[in-house]
Amino acid sequence: MFRKICILPSAFAAGLVLLAVHFPAGEASAAGGKDMQAGERIQKVMHAMLAMQRRAWEQGIASQALLELGEKEWVVLLAKDAVVNQAKDGRLGLNGDKGPVTDPASNGEPLLFAAGVTRDPELRKAAERMLDFLLYRAPRTRNGIIFHNHIENMIWVDSFYMCPPFLAVAGHPAEAVKQVEGYRDILWNPDKKLFYHIWDDDRKAFSRGLFWGVGNGWAAAGMTRVIQALPESMKEEKRKLAGYVKEVIDGCLAVQREDGLFHDIVDDPSTFVETNLAQMLAYSIYRGVKAGWLDASYIQDADRMREAVYMKVDDFGLVQGVCGAPNFDRSGTATEGQAFFLLMEAAYKDFK
Repeated sequence: MFRKICILPSAFAAGLVLLAVHFPAGEASAAGGKDMQAGERIQKVMHAMLAMQRRAWEQGIASQALLELGEKEWVVLLAKDAVVNQAKDGRLGLNGDKGPVTDPASNGEPLLFAAGVTRDPELRKAAERMLDFLLYRAPRTRNGIIFHNHIENMIWVDSFYMCPPFLAVAGHPAEAVKQVEGYRDILWNPDKKLFYHIWDDDRKAFSRGLFWGVGNGWAAAGMTRVIQALPESMKEEKRKLAGYVKEVIDGCLAVQREDGLFHDIVDDPSTFVETNLAQMLAYSIYRGVKAGWLDASYIQDADRMREAVYMKVDDFGLVQGVCGAPNFDRSGTATEGQAFFLLMEAAYKDFK
């Protein structure tokens, strides 16, 4: 790849500059990324992620990926901007969006890290406001399980990742486990070993009774982070959650494609082939085996998924074929797809 700046002839004067960018044939294809070294690939994926517009949970997962990669200065910068966009009720990174309840909490752990390294009391206070919202203000079911959005009174599988990990690292591990158990009680299908997507608590019925791949990835990765954050005094809770993660991994692997990827609705081959679930499961497996709560035999599955994902990174660092922003109903690119590539690589590096 090379970039050539050409100054137009004086006949076209007025100081106009033409930026001509030439790409050799096929260089920008998804498979083209296979020739990149791992370090270069990570940098490209990270840069592409940082170039994307982000909503509350996208800011949070991008920050978390940078945190687990050890990109400390980037974590502080993204955390500070989440505070700039903090609502009066404590929700982080909203950018004017009034709906999300659990999504903003995905910024919580990076914000706590930023508060620690900068010793900035305002960042600490911002994290405490986010925590206060979850504990005392967030709308919830009669059993105390936090809804995903305001007004809707619905439980989304996404919330496994958005809310409980922050509760655990912020000093409320019992509440984190309570939320995990509540989400699982509502969304889990024990026969399929998979999670449904959305429960409507007013109608007492599933609003989206489908086994969405990325949703099951949110559950696996969210519980993986909670296990890591729980204190050693909660060994039984760690053991129980580890069993939950193993079950959902098994449920997904039972419907895995031969190429190592999954369908968007994992048990429906008519839906598009999706990339992000493979990254999310690989992340969970590497973390689980490294921590000793998941059997090492799963590494071969993680490696296979990681290899399949590598073929989806193009020369711009875009992870192709994930549930695409902004509506996540078709194949495309998204901040969360970029972030989970980085999380997968951080987990792989730590495992190795």
